[in-house]
Amino acid sequence: MSDVFIHPTAIVDEPASLGEGTKVWHFCHVSSGAVIGRACTLGQNVFVASSVRIGDGVRIQNNVSLYDGVEIADDVFLGPSCVFTNVSNPRSFVSRRHAFEKTVVGRGATTGANATIVCGNTIGQYAFVAAGAVVSRDVPAHALVMGVPARPLGFMCRCGERLPSDRRCAVCGFVLAR
Repeated sequence: MSDVFIHPTAIVDEPASLGEGTKVWHFCHVSSGAVIGRACTLGQNVFVASSVRIGDGVRIQNNVSLYDGVEIADDVFLGPSCVFTNVSNPRSFVSRRHAFEKTVVGRGATTGANATIVCGNTIGQYAFVAAGAVVSRDVPAHALVMGVPARPLGFMCRCGERLPSDRRCAVCGFVLAR
């Protein structure tokens, strides 16, 4: 684990894989078997379960738990205290470890603070989930969704700007095809 920073209060169970330049901050727990890419940052109190895969350049803000079944692509931003579930119908007295549902967050996507991502859904590349939104269905690439439940309200550029109706970014010139 070349050039990896692990804060003394963090726990990284072996064998977990952390890419070069990754930083794991205060009170994090990375479970055995987890794979975290290069140049990632895990903020305070982040939990990563054993089957989770995280791409390169991912920023995970404080108080995010990534449970078995979650896959995070490259360059994703996960806002503070966003929530991922992995079982649709949990009960404390019924084991559902065989029923973890896959949740995928595509390249360059953003989830805002306190957003909830219900398991079994995919967030498309460069999509933007607003703070506090509850994602209960797939989010298309570049879509901006907000509300409870999350509804599409427009489109976002790869550079993070909201696209106008002609879908041409005034900042970087990107044009989203219709």
